[in-house]
Amino acid sequence: MAALSDTPQYVTVKQFTETQAAFTAGGLRSAIFYKGDELERAGAIARIGRRILINEPVFLQFVQSGGLRSVRGA
Repeated sequence: MAALSDTPQYVTVKQFTETQAAFTAGGLRSAIFYKGDELERAGAIARIGRRILINEPVFLQFVQSGGLRSVRGA
């Protein structure tokens, strides 16, 4: 998945849930746990130690394209 802009727009999980009310912190953390490698390859998240940073426009594009349709294999 191609990045939407040259400069990533990183936010924390808490900041993301404050601006995108449809997402809960628990839901995001679950998606990152189960789909973290895929999200990282797509450029939607970056891991710095234990901290997870979300590249907001890329993450939303990933969701829109159906990347989180099945999170736990259900």
